[in-house]
Amino acid sequence: MEHNDLELVDRIQSGDQDAFKDLVEKYQRKVYSICYGMLKDSESSMDVSQEVFIKVYRYIGKFNRDSSFYTWLYRITVNMCIDHIRKNSRVKQVEYDDALSHDGEVDGEEHILPSTLGLHPDKVYGRKELRQKMLEALETLSEKHRTILILREVEGLSYEEMADVLNISKGTVMSRLYHARRYFQEAIKDYLQGDLKVS
Repeated sequence: MEHNDLELVDRIQSGDQDAFKDLVEKYQRKVYSICYGMLKDSESSMDVSQEVFIKVYRYIGKFNRDSSFYTWLYRITVNMCIDHIRKNSRVKQVEYDDALSHDGEVDGEEHILPSTLGLHPDKVYGRKELRQKMLEALETLSEKHRTILILREVEGLSYEEMADVLNISKGTVMSRLYHARRYFQEAIKDYLQGDLKVS
């Protein structure tokens, strides 16, 4: 994948318009998926996806291969989603201190939000009401915690990939993910206790 990406980048940097079209076709669904995971609105996700590729086209001449093209594209997409959230947020964001110490190992093998709740995915996704509550709980998190949950639990990025995308250390990734999961669980705890009986 990366070799083909770099070939496309070389062609684009040489002025090949068809190469940019190929790049858009290759990644447009992935970019939209990331945007929708963060914004939860199809129209906004379409708009931001288009802005992402405009920015990629504008700055691809400065892409210097310090990271993979895929990571570079991910970083642009995440940052533009965060900018969009900041400009349009109607929910008061709560910041938490990621520097707080925590006990035990950070379990990072699960890739979907139900695992963050300690629930079996089938029990969660069969409940439309709970899905809505999960989305609402996600929106109460700070931008950094919401972003890292989506990158890990929805997109399935590794710790190394998240560190590269967010330009933070692997240790910070682990700490931030640990706290994000805790705050997410806390945000939805009352609903789970009052409504969902897990056998």
